[in-house]
Amino acid sequence: MWDLLLDPLSYSFMQRSLLVAVIVGVICSVVGSYLMVQRLSLLGDAISHSLLPGLAIAFWLGMNIYVGAFVAGVLSTVLIAWIHRRSPIKEDAAMGIVLSSFFALGITLITLIQKENKIDLNHFLFGNILSVTPGEVRDTALIAVLVLACVVLLYKELLFYSFDPLGAQAAGLPVNLLNLGLMLLIALTVVASMKAVGVVLVLALLITPGATAYLLVPRFHQVMGLGAVLGVVSSISGMYLSYYFNLPSGPAIVLVASVLFFLALLFSPSQGIFTRPRTGTGGESGLWREIKALWSGLKSR
Repeated sequence: MWDLLLDPLSYSFMQRSLLVAVIVGVICSVVGSYLMVQRLSLLGDAISHSLLPGLAIAFWLGMNIYVGAFVAGVLSTVLIAWIHRRSPIKEDAAMGIVLSSFFALGITLITLIQKENKIDLNHFLFGNILSVTPGEVRDTALIAVLVLACVVLLYKELLFYSFDPLGAQAAGLPVNLLNLGLMLLIALTVVASMKAVGVVLVLALLITPGATAYLLVPRFHQVMGLGAVLGVVSSISGMYLSYYFNLPSGPAIVLVASVLFFLALLFSPSQGIFTRPRTGTGGESGLWREIKALWSGLKSR
């Protein structure tokens, strides 16, 4: 048993990968909790897909690709807000437009660059955590410290704004600055997670652990804490599955997080589909009553 746990740690690349996986599991769950309560999950997806043009341009200019990715992520959030405020377009539609246009631009730029420089697009899309360098571990740790410090310092303000934006504005809080700050934290988190799970799968790590915790505990700070634990468990378990079964690391991490979510969805003591306290007459569950009503409606046609 101990050999199974310790054998991967004998390799330096696995040590670095596990460290990055733990860091990413924590910050994604913490920041993603705010997205979940604001019903802005699509925003995380929009920002993650919007990184590609910045990656391509930074690579072409010989710059740090993380800097290019962050600039592109910030630009996408500004563009989403600008479209929403200056037109009758709803915010979710603006996110979809920016997501698709930035992603298409990134694919096009990478395709053009590949004519002269070989780029493995799969590493950007799905991550390649096994190839992290010591410098990338350092950058990810610095981003994590910055993100978590901001969350701790602004916890009450961000919590108020997330649950009641109008109330926060009436109380005199700088809601525009809080919104911008939260967008920057999301962009930083996505950039830090890019190497681990890639731009396509980062949304799952942002939302799934927090959503799982939401089914298990009642308070927001508990959701953040348990979500961080679940994110770490998913990341470490996914890395071990990747090592022993030769699976892609990013998808393996996301699959573990998804399995944990569906287990909580089915068996959560208070919210589980199969374990939720029964309501109505005869002790029938709400799900069973809906199935019977649907069957009765089909027979009456």
